[in-house]
Amino acid sequence: MITIHGIKNCDTMKKARAWLDAKGIAHAFHDYKTQGIAPETLRAWVAEHGWEALLNRAGTTFRKLPEAEKQGLDEARAVALMLAQPAMIKRPVLDLGQTRLVGFSAESYARALG
Repeated sequence: MITIHGIKNCDTMKKARAWLDAKGIAHAFHDYKTQGIAPETLRAWVAEHGWEALLNRAGTTFRKLPEAEKQGLDEARAVALMLAQPAMIKRPVLDLGQTRLVGFSAESYARALG
């Protein structure tokens, strides 16, 4: 089963879910803002894509952080921030089972899902 992870009201999430629905691709939705994210799941994503790809620096939650918390980020600090405030995880994360896609583009979804 394909699972799309993100936040319900995010515009990018809405586009990704609409794309999946239009193609008739069944999927489960995991809202990591309300349901959280398991530490081992996030660490697996970081191992696959790197923390830089997963940390949403453009989002409001990250931008509101004190400057001291934004400076000198490394993997451990970034993971701790994302676990504490899952809204900082880039979205969507589309879990295809063997691999995951971070972010949404119709082209990357089409390549991965045919």
